[in-house]
Amino acid sequence: MNKEQENNGIQIELTEETGQGIYSNLAVIAHSSSEFVVDFVRMMPGLPKAKVQSRIILTPEHAKRLMLALIDNVKKFESQLGEIKLQGQGFTPPIMGPVGEA
Repeated sequence: MNKEQENNGIQIELTEETGQGIYSNLAVIAHSSSEFVVDFVRMMPGLPKAKVQSRIILTPEHAKRLMLALIDNVKKFESQLGEIKLQGQGFTPPIMGPVGEA
């Protein structure tokens, strides 16, 4: 079963399978001069390996648009539901090894 949404005059199709979503509790981001690569990872307690659940490749312009959209949505969320607390003394992105050209 397909669900279609209107978004700025563009029909967007969302299949039932995709609509279920994929849980991720870590995102690893790399970039080259022409693209950003975002790997969504699911880490499980006690397991030494984490599996990439999905990889999204974006142009630099779309990466910036995504960042701005996330900032806007987090602000709206916090104005309605309160501040999102980050664990620890501030945010430090995880270091996952050398970042190569995508």
